[in-house]
Amino acid sequence: MIFAAGRGERMRPLTDTCPKPLLKVRGRPLIVWHILNMVRAGISDIVINHAHLGHMIEEALGDGSQYGATIAYSAEGTALETAGGIAKARHLLGDEPFVTVAGDIYCPHFDFSKVADVLEANDPWGNPHPIDKRDVAWLYLVKNPAHNLKGDFALHNYAIANEGEEKFTFSGIGVYRPEMFDSVTPGDKAALAPILREYAARGQVGGEVYRGDWTDVGTPERLAQLNAPLIPARS
Repeated sequence: MIFAAGRGERMRPLTDTCPKPLLKVRGRPLIVWHILNMVRAGISDIVINHAHLGHMIEEALGDGSQYGATIAYSAEGTALETAGGIAKARHLLGDEPFVTVAGDIYCPHFDFSKVADVLEANDPWGNPHPIDKRDVAWLYLVKNPAHNLKGDFALHNYAIANEGEEKFTFSGIGVYRPEMFDSVTPGDKAALAPILREYAARGQVGGEVYRGDWTDVGTPERLAQLNAPLIPARS
């Protein structure tokens, strides 16, 4: 699932006439970078939620066939936030764990093939652990950017913790079990962070640090930096 329902207030005036996920980085809409990366990794069934100027997203992407994907849309009218968007789209997501990515981040080299089995009943070293301790979510964290120096979560031996000596920033990429959202009524607005923190406090959220290129394209300045001409290396 790709989240594309946000208004993009910090990106105004650009987002007054264009939904943020359709803003282009190096000639390609942000959301298309994600679609192509997913298809490359073998993930072709994609759900996209939308609200602000959502019709433009559907018109631009169509049914996804131009990218080798099959796209289903979850129209929200008014944005329901992340957990609310998932709850509304659950009938499209199925009963198995699914990966989500924020439509307004740029991570052109993220390998989505690595998400396939992160919620299996084994830890990263292949050792089985009790079913009642299995993670309900797996988050990809990144080094704290300048706009979030305090970070969001700590990481202890692949276990996400709410507190810790060193914190990282949630990248916007996560894998979740559908039952994690049983408490959210479809159509209600609900944030994801409180749910993640609740399960993290129970020791049921795993994760790892992603060290590839990643940018939260949250302001016109960051978008301009990504689109700045590349300076050739001196010989």
